[in-house]
Amino acid sequence: MRILASDGIEKGAAKRLAEAGHEVVQQFYEPAELAEQVKHFDVLVVRSATKVRKPTIDAACETGMLKLIIRGGVGIDNIDHEYAQSNGIKVMNTPRASSDSVAELALAHMLSVARFINISGHTMREGKWEKKAYKGIELGGKTLGIIGYGRIGQALGRRAQALGMKVVAFDIFKIPELENENMRYADLDTLFAASDFISLHTPSIDGKPLINADTIAQMKDGVVIINTSRGNNVDEAALLDALNSGKVYGAGLDVFAEEPAKNAALYSHPRVSCTPHIGASTSEAQKRIGAEIVDIITSFA
Repeated sequence: MRILASDGIEKGAAKRLAEAGHEVVQQFYEPAELAEQVKHFDVLVVRSATKVRKPTIDAACETGMLKLIIRGGVGIDNIDHEYAQSNGIKVMNTPRASSDSVAELALAHMLSVARFINISGHTMREGKWEKKAYKGIELGGKTLGIIGYGRIGQALGRRAQALGMKVVAFDIFKIPELENENMRYADLDTLFAASDFISLHTPSIDGKPLINADTIAQMKDGVVIINTSRGNNVDEAALLDALNSGKVYGAGLDVFAEEPAKNAALYSHPRVSCTPHIGASTSEAQKRIGAEIVDIITSFA
């Protein structure tokens, strides 16, 4: 089969696919050009940079060659998946591969915000020694609210409990066996009111932010907000206002409403720990994602 990996693919996976007789093309295309290119491929593999919307799917249907779209990652909200599947194009993802890496990054941001790791290292490189300015907080004994308690949320929850945190989780689907003395499910109102840290691990819901001025008002003073899910899950203007007022102690952000990020006031804020959407960017995660992609294509073929 002809496979277009528009956001690249792990080299070991590309090698295995080639050895199996498939042609792998690694090339990013802007939407208009992508719509032309997909007409000539059996499989489209994307990560987060490529958006597969209705015009691209309509173009693919002109030749009927495209039969499979794979999202190398967890969410598939960058693909109009229902429309694709209604047109006979199967959509799959690799939900297990990057859970640990994203959970570890969320935890890293929690520690970075709590102990000023991001900003204090930056000021040291400016020749400053501002020891007295960076009196932080501990994670142990605090309550972590996790919105979206799927694979990534659970992976973060286990790590947080190991550090002595209490976990309050919200999810549409509950697994009672996961509850214990340090982890319980709750509704969103309870989670907002009870949490010292809040971490988002849910897909975008109709593009509406889960974290906005109203929900921030429900939270504790001095809350820490972590987002490694989708940028539009957070109202960036409301978050910036809350950071400036002190309502929000700090924020850890791996995703932004617009990427590459343009909101310099937010990502350069001294109480923001930021990364450029690298949740799944570990060697281990990329190898697992690549292996899952190979398995999917091999089974499909």
